[in-house]
Parts: sequence; structure tokens; C-alpha cells
Amino acid sequence: MAAVNTPKWSRLEPDERRTQILASAVRLFGDKPYAEVSMADVAESAGVARGLIHHYIGGKRDLYLESVRFLVTVPPIEAVNLPAGSLEERARGSVHWLVGVIETHGTAWVSMASGSGVDEQVAQILDEADDLAAERVLDATAFEGGHGDRILTTSAVRAFGGMVKAAGREWLVRGTLTRDQVERLLTDVLVTVLATAQSLAADGNREQ
Repeated sequence: MAAVNTPKWSRLEPDERRTQILASAVRLFGDKPYAEVSMADVAESAGVARGLIHHYIGGKRDLYLESVRFLVTVPPIEAVNLPAGSLEERARGSVHWLVGVIETHGTAWVSMASGSGVDEQVAQILDEADDLAAERVLDATAFEGGHGDRILTTSAVRAFGGMVKAAGREWLVRGTLTRDQVERLLTDVLVTVLATAQSLAADGNREQ
């Protein structure tokens, strides 16, 4: 009798297992349309039993939504060693950190973070991730300012996030930019965005 192929896995903590499943799902959903990805595909890629996916995450729709959230949510700045110093140095460190997040997921990040043709639930996840990324960039660049100034600057950094996504596409999909070129371009733009937002905030404060 032929041997039955069964998944082989090592013992992991629940958070590690969940991360392993989501990382595999991200790769598959990034490479194929939603309809072409099955739970069995994800289980095989992650090296787990299909029942574990239901246990840790839920059904296919739950898995997709959690995969998008896992992909687009940048890690806390406490998890990385960012430089101090001038605005330019802090901006360079922040961009290097963001580009590293993008590179970790590759073309899957470009595909899933673009937000084209998404439904309301996915759009909400993307919006929340954009808000969080902007807040973490401000923290990483040691933003100083009042509540109103921070709201304006956060909006400006969210707009900068659109360029981050476009630059990621040029780098990872079209191959028209190198990683170094992307970092230099985004660093210069981020410095300008922060300086301009600060100027706009100052103008608004004077008008009040």
C-alpha cells in the first residue's frame, strides 16, 4: 500500500504558528487571485494540517483579511534600531526601515498593499495600516508639535505613503529602480514632506 502523505511540522508556540500560516498565505494570495488559492494550498505551503488554519484564524475569508493585515502593518519602531541626529538622518533611517518591510514580502506587498479593486473590509484594513505607518514615521523622525500640527503632518505622511507604494512597484515589479535608488528618492521626498508640513502648520498657527 502506498504511504499516505501527511503534513510534517515542528512544535511551535501559538503566535509563531499563526505567523507561519499567515506568511504562507501572504505569498499565495500575492501570487494568485483570491479564487485560485485554497485552504489546502495554504496548509501545504505552511506545512500544517488544514484544521490548524481554522483553529488559529478561521475560514478562507478570515485568512485573507488577516493576511492583508499581517502584510501591510509595519512593526513598532521599538523593534528596530533607528538613528538619532538630524532630520535627514532620522528620515534616512525611517525609509531604510520601511523599505526593509517591503523587501521582506516582495511582490506580494505590492500586489496586496495597492488596494486596487478591494472591498470595504480590505479598504478599512489598508486605511488603518496607512494611519499606523504615518504615526510610526512621525515617531521615528522625532516629530515635535502640537495636536493640530500632528494631524496636518500625519496627513502629509499618509500622502507620502502613496509614493512609497508606487516606488515599491517600480523597484519590485517593473525593475526600473534599485533598492538604493528607492531609499535615496524616498528619503529626499520624506524630508521635503516633513519640512513643508511644518511650514504649513506654522502658517496655520499664525493665521489663528
